[in-house]
Amino acid sequence: MLMNWTTSDLPQLEGRRVIVTGSNSGLGFEAAMALALVGAHVTLAVRDLAKGATASAAITLAGGRFVQVSNLDVADLSSVHAFAERWSQEHPLGLDLLINNAGIMAIPRRVSVDGFELQLATNHLGHFALTALLMPAIMAVPNSRIVNVASNAHKMVKGMNFDDLMGEKKYGAWNQYGQSKLANLLFTSELQRRLDLVGSSTKAMVAHPGYSATNLTSGSARLQKKAFRAKISDTVSNLIGQDAQQGVLPILVAATAPNLAGNSYVGPDGWKEWKGKPSLVERTPAANNMQAARELWDVSETLTGVHFPLDA
Repeated sequence: MLMNWTTSDLPQLEGRRVIVTGSNSGLGFEAAMALALVGAHVTLAVRDLAKGATASAAITLAGGRFVQVSNLDVADLSSVHAFAERWSQEHPLGLDLLINNAGIMAIPRRVSVDGFELQLATNHLGHFALTALLMPAIMAVPNSRIVNVASNAHKMVKGMNFDDLMGEKKYGAWNQYGQSKLANLLFTSELQRRLDLVGSSTKAMVAHPGYSATNLTSGSARLQKKAFRAKISDTVSNLIGQDAQQGVLPILVAATAPNLAGNSYVGPDGWKEWKGKPSLVERTPAANNMQAARELWDVSETLTGVHFPLDA
């Protein structure tokens, strides 16, 4: 059903309200562009308003009619609260689609303004809090969706290290990234379980783009000001990966394809899922561990101080 899916299969989304985090470039930009071109009212939730304005102008020039830019730093809980409150006041009719896309990858150990390891803060905790705060708006719309953008890197770890979640005792950049991506999958599973318990028509989905040639792949090298390494990373990505226009397809499938079950996981169908056409893909046993999913949920609520309006 999914294997030949392209953006031409997107449904018309006239009047549907969409938020895409990290949408001034890369996969987030491509998702926002595609959804705006089929009529969605898209909010670009970005840290850099100037870059967001440039992205918005490009989408408008291409034919997107309803695009707004709003400040959001998912690694800063005060920013998450401010964004959610502002957006909900501006859009009282609710939210049709939330795409939790913003992320960082394999960076040297850094700590967020809230004191959390930065990869976990950006890739999981911030989006966990954002989703919780927007949940009333999401559940107000029948058949709304939440899409968490994960990664094949979740296969790099055997499970969540709850004894050292922030990598204070031992830190490995790729290990911590893999753990944050495993958290995306566990969060999605537990969220869908709770949505089912209350009989909600909202679906939580998860997708990964394969090995996509975006600025995320060389971000660590650029952060360390290692230009040559960043150039090599970009070259390898272009050779063995796929471009952002192809990489975004699993995200768009998870966001819009009809008849997908809640908690579906969509990724490329090619070798090692590095590239290819969008298809339903498998999780590791660690990503199917529902006990770990519930523990992560509880820990995430405690760390962020944000609680979902959903029963256990």
